[in-house]
Amino acid sequence: MITDIVSYLSFFDSLRRRTERDVAALPPAAVDWTPPAIEGEVCWTIGQIVGHIGSSRLYFASAYRDEGWIWEEPAMDPRDQSTWLPWLETSAARLAGRLEDTPDEWLTRRIEMIDSPGRALSGWRLLMMMLEHEVHHRSQIDAYAGLMGWPVPHIFGRSKESIDALQPAERAKHEG
Repeated sequence: MITDIVSYLSFFDSLRRRTERDVAALPPAAVDWTPPAIEGEVCWTIGQIVGHIGSSRLYFASAYRDEGWIWEEPAMDPRDQSTWLPWLETSAARLAGRLEDTPDEWLTRRIEMIDSPGRALSGWRLLMMMLEHEVHHRSQIDAYAGLMGWPVPHIFGRSKESIDALQPAERAKHEG
């Protein structure tokens, strides 16, 4: 469980930097790529997904602050790749600004769900939902990039192959 908002924002900062890194690695061809689906979220362009990530941060912040589950449209153009990173950076800064002065006690207070009247969840769980949501959509972008043969950054700067290369020395250290 998260016990203070400063720790949460520190964790969010590391997560959002990975999202920005992955979006920055996309080639210009990403603007025109669309998954082969018919309708709904599964056919969003990468730019629409990027916009959704940023707007979702603010949606969860609004709910956490007990200002309602309010959605705002992304302040970017999904067809203009040069607007993607600025939107992610802006939404991250706005999220941090909306959360940084909230009392730690809000992490344990109950927040009613938008689609389930009478059902509530704790503030820390709502903030974790926001993180899981972002990781879900970052993974969606990375999967699309991989399918197209575009670069996909390693999540922690390490590949399976680089870890495999270290295995003989690691095993030797621990044999005994």
